[in-house]
Amino acid sequence: MNKRKITSIGISLFIGALLLLSGIYTINEGYIGIVKRFGKAIGQVEPGIHLKIPFVDSIRDIEVRTKKNTETMLVATSEQMRAEAIVSINWTVKKDSVLQLYKQYGSLKQFEERILDPRLREVSKQGIATFTAEENINKREAVTDVIKAQFLEEVANFPITIESVQYENISLPKNYLESIDRKQTAKNERDAEQFKLERQKLEAMREVNTADAQKQAQKLKADGIAYKIRTEAKAQAEKVEMLGKAEAKAIEMKSKALKNNPLLIELTKAQNWDGALPSTVMGENAGVLMDLRK
Repeated sequence: MNKRKITSIGISLFIGALLLLSGIYTINEGYIGIVKRFGKAIGQVEPGIHLKIPFVDSIRDIEVRTKKNTETMLVATSEQMRAEAIVSINWTVKKDSVLQLYKQYGSLKQFEERILDPRLREVSKQGIATFTAEENINKREAVTDVIKAQFLEEVANFPITIESVQYENISLPKNYLESIDRKQTAKNERDAEQFKLERQKLEAMREVNTADAQKQAQKLKADGIAYKIRTEAKAQAEKVEMLGKAEAKAIEMKSKALKNNPLLIELTKAQNWDGALPSTVMGENAGVLMDLRK
């Protein structure tokens, strides 16, 4: 093998290596690759190592991570007060629709400038204009909800996902903000005074309720004592009545027994005699009393 042939083989291998290396490419995480063949987008590839046809295919990276777009714009409130507002969105391209978006708009920047940002400004101005200046300050969440609902409707047919909408700030004239501060201070003072009056009213009602409760407790206690006295008196009266009836019944029975049996009188005397003879007796003369102890 001569020197020229060796050189030719070496050159061929070198060119082959260059072609092989130029046909290998990688797509980083967070991106989708658009494969273009002779300038025409023919497909999309996921992150990782891929092969392409050298000098024929070219690759364009499209970011699919969350992006934030912020719009600062001049707006007017419902009473036509001029102000500067800041509204932002967090959004992503749908991974399975990157090729579609690229074919229609060529790049994310083109899509943002032609579609996304103008519609965000439009719906933001419309949403803010439906509220007064004071509501744009004190009801920020309500304004945000209106803007978000309108914006989601506007971009519903595009291959993107809206993750959040933020109504970040509104800059109103200084003199108006001062008047709102004074109004809010007056309202806070009025609310504080109303709260104080309500608390005093509640405390007064509590004292009245406490007094009523004490009065009711005393009445219940007095009623209980009176009831106890009445009950005890009634029981005592019933007891006396029962004893009286029993005693009367006994006397009645004893009287009947004495009447029907005279010997019971003598028996009763004998039972009640203590064994001592009488110390005096009556003589024949009823006026003479004889002493038997002599």
